[in-house]
Amino acid sequence: MIVDMPATSTQQLNRKLVELREQSGVMAQGRVLTFVVVTDDSANTEEAIEEAIEASRAHPCRVIVLVRGAKKAAARLDAQIRVGGDAGASEVIVLRGYGPLSSAEACAGMTIPMLLPDAPVVAWWPGVPPAVPAEDPVGRLAGRRITDAAVEKHPLRALEQRTASYTTGDTDLAWTRLTLWRALLASALDQPPYDSITSVVVDGEPDSPSTDLLASWLASRLSVPVKRTKVGAVGGMHSVRLNRHSGPIELIRADGKTGSLTQPGQPDRLVHLARRPIRDCLAEELRRLDTDEIFHDSLNALQEITRGRAPAGAKR
Repeated sequence: MIVDMPATSTQQLNRKLVELREQSGVMAQGRVLTFVVVTDDSANTEEAIEEAIEASRAHPCRVIVLVRGAKKAAARLDAQIRVGGDAGASEVIVLRGYGPLSSAEACAGMTIPMLLPDAPVVAWWPGVPPAVPAEDPVGRLAGRRITDAAVEKHPLRALEQRTASYTTGDTDLAWTRLTLWRALLASALDQPPYDSITSVVVDGEPDSPSTDLLASWLASRLSVPVKRTKVGAVGGMHSVRLNRHSGPIELIRADGKTGSLTQPGQPDRLVHLARRPIRDCLAEELRRLDTDEIFHDSLNALQEITRGRAPAGAKR
């Protein structure tokens, strides 16, 4: 069910929510958090709503979508409520503010009456986020704040901004996309022989923030020299080589979908390593609401990696 409420107010919206709750019974029961999505009024708004709805299937929640409309317009609030099959496992409230109601302060003010009582708040900016998310009026309401450096015009500069502005509760989908890579590399190190890693080479697309974060993660965890090299053949991450005296561990994703893991004394393995959908990354972040200290350490280690050309004869 989709209910449109043009030129409305938060008071009228709350009354409508109560009315729908009485009609549908358990619409607002069992919600574990409030998920706030902040976006501009564009063609990508509906896509962001759908990603949030899909992520909510693993974490039933109230989704509040704040759409910033035209600034040079008369003050007006258009709202929409989605419940039932149109909202997945959540209830979706879309608030589209125009004129003065499109400001960050107004968005936060409209959000407060809609928050579930005594439930965590997670905020997500599908596009370009505030310079300091934790100081944004909406960001101050949230205990967890999700950004995505990969969607910005200069992704690597965005990572530098994330490092400078980091506050407990911040995370980025460029980091979440690395979960499978990190798990495979960690499990490979648990296999014999147990030689120490002497150096690391991480190869990937020139403007891939995930490649930089994987390199800095390895630098922070292993305390060895890490070189970040660049290829243009595939999008995002390409390969990781962990050098040691008994022979290297190599994880290579040549086609952007399937990874090949090789290491001495072990049979080669083919693993699924396709780019993770946004909905899967969001579901993972909604599952973890505590501080991600390893992400913070990896941001701080970005300055420790060196950059250069890929080694001669490297697999592509």
